[in-house]
Amino acid sequence: MSISKEIFQKALSQIQQASLFLSKEEETWALQQVILYADEQYYIQDNPVLADGEYDQYFKQLQALEKANPTLIHPNSPTQRVAQGKSAQLNAVQHIVPMLSLENSYNEEDLYAWDKRVKEILKRENVIYSIEPKYDGAGISLVYHHNQLVVAATRGDGVVGDDITSNAKQIRTLPLYADFEKEGIEQLEIRGEVVIKKQVFQAINQQRIEEGLPPLANPRNAAAGSLRLLDPEEVKKRGLYAIFYHLSFVTDFEDKNHPLHQGHFESIQWLAQKQFATPVKEMHLCQNIDEVIHWCQQYEVQRDEMPYEIDGMVIKVNSFQDQDILGMTAHHPRWAIAFKFKARQATSQLLDVEFQVGRTGAITPVAKIEPVHIGGVTISSISLFNEDIIREKDLKINDFVLVERAGDVIPYIVKSIPERRNGQEKEIVFPNLCPVCNTSLSKPEGEVAWRCINANCAAQVVERIIHFASKDAMDIRNLGDANVKRFFELGLIKNLEDIYQLPFEQLQGLEKFGQKSIDNLKEAIEKSKTQALHRLIFALGIRFVGVATAKTLARSVHHLLELKEKNIEDLTALEDIGAKVASSIQNYFSNTENLHTLERLETLGVALAHPESIATAASGADALAGKTFLFTGTLMQLKRKEAEEWIESKGGKILSGVSSKLDFLVVGLEAGSKLDKAKKLGSVKILDEAGFMEMMAAF
Repeated sequence: MSISKEIFQKALSQIQQASLFLSKEEETWALQQVILYADEQYYIQDNPVLADGEYDQYFKQLQALEKANPTLIHPNSPTQRVAQGKSAQLNAVQHIVPMLSLENSYNEEDLYAWDKRVKEILKRENVIYSIEPKYDGAGISLVYHHNQLVVAATRGDGVVGDDITSNAKQIRTLPLYADFEKEGIEQLEIRGEVVIKKQVFQAINQQRIEEGLPPLANPRNAAAGSLRLLDPEEVKKRGLYAIFYHLSFVTDFEDKNHPLHQGHFESIQWLAQKQFATPVKEMHLCQNIDEVIHWCQQYEVQRDEMPYEIDGMVIKVNSFQDQDILGMTAHHPRWAIAFKFKARQATSQLLDVEFQVGRTGAITPVAKIEPVHIGGVTISSISLFNEDIIREKDLKINDFVLVERAGDVIPYIVKSIPERRNGQEKEIVFPNLCPVCNTSLSKPEGEVAWRCINANCAAQVVERIIHFASKDAMDIRNLGDANVKRFFELGLIKNLEDIYQLPFEQLQGLEKFGQKSIDNLKEAIEKSKTQALHRLIFALGIRFVGVATAKTLARSVHHLLELKEKNIEDLTALEDIGAKVASSIQNYFSNTENLHTLERLETLGVALAHPESIATAASGADALAGKTFLFTGTLMQLKRKEAEEWIESKGGKILSGVSSKLDFLVVGLEAGSKLDKAKKLGSVKILDEAGFMEMMAAF
């Protein structure tokens, strides 16, 4: 039965109004309606209306109410079955064994309590557990008969799912055939998760933005939506990746020593031998619950190193015999539990939007939200990037929004939640004048950002100075955002050249500027004069010129002003520089005022040429030309960034992943999957940190 948006809004309002007196019957009804609606929107419409933590809170609240009041349990209660997820557009498939959800835990106390329950049922103290990552994707079930894949289905309602066999065949990590019959196996059902790797997801979204399409919300929903696309060719473009972690049903084999008679860990190892992608490298056998907790903590710290999103760990009693004894409820198996990492999503309310002016004049809307705590950080401001994003996400002032903190670093608004609107929402009006200097805004053809075209706009000048002094640019310590703004307001710095003419005597007496602070700033400014040429190029803030392009440009000249002699053809002949970037570079070096700025900087002592030790062939500037490198693990004596800069100064290139194009993999402590992949390739030369330092010493 489908729940209407109006019922959802009414029920949610009742739950959230703590002062409202509700009977147990009313509270139970409200929780059921909210969860059922959220299930339908999430699993069928790919439209999350509750954050994960919020959903789990309501689910636990409902479970507790129903446990205390069994007469209130409705047959359609979400606690009595797995969340709905069956699409009306695809054929229905009945699972051989129901695909149940997992009980969730959020802290050590929950795991200790679960461990205690397991031991009480098994009536013994020694229980071996298997632990593996909990993938943040879409669950699927595969059925193989006589070695052939015959059916692939979504989780659906746990009993019946959608037939996605045609789409599943587009997933390269999913074998269409495996030789099971030689081991006496006629039929088996395998469970897994379909994910989209982080890099692939970013590339898909970049492509969608370039095509004028709205970006996908997150890898999890993108994977689920992809499985239900009606065009298998479109599915193929999504770069889906399937990981298999459970054998739910096997028929016709008698070998009592077979791994499938032993335990979960052994069965997944066997599945990996059959060329299925499995979590076998990330799995661990634990002798007790304390070891389980150790691995939960370990993976929460290193979750961002995984190529795909994980949102927790799954702990299973390893022995199949023990699993049979423990059994299951209507909702979840008693022999497994999920440990959920700290929430990365939360709902908040959009209170206002401010419009900020960047160093290139781009106007960026910034959402001011009700402060919300995600992953250990309180978030109150989020960039909305441009006007189109506001329209695509249908954002309004006073909207409830779903907020996510990607990679524990960058917060963004995933979507608005129109189901929670009450009529108090207001349209977000984009300005037509610069909010700082009142100049009319312009949107160049083919671009999404509105811009202030006044290059002397105070906001742009300040942002250009901040960028120039930043860590990846000239790295002028003690000249951060706050001090740049302070010096600009005092009239001490009005442009880039003023950094090198700063009247230090006027800093004396300013708050937080004692003699030591002044001396440190003076030293940092002096040191910046001899920064590598690519840092200066990046510091200039040329549109579309990032760190990588700056390094390419630096390698193409001995003196920076040589770039004014290069035409579009010369520039596009350089690595990874297209017509758009080349045009921006040419425009910058054709501007008389920009050239005067560079000449004045050189007069003030800023190096516009490579130091002789780098520029001459004798220094080994091209010693690593054409060679590619990648670092993995923790370096103990070197800073990775400095090592990478050294490689690039010698003409080498840093890659982002292991492939046949990689020449050297430099391995530190606790190296992971990159090392394994490099060994398999056989063509990659593997260096430890000492070996790499020997290479450095040779040049």
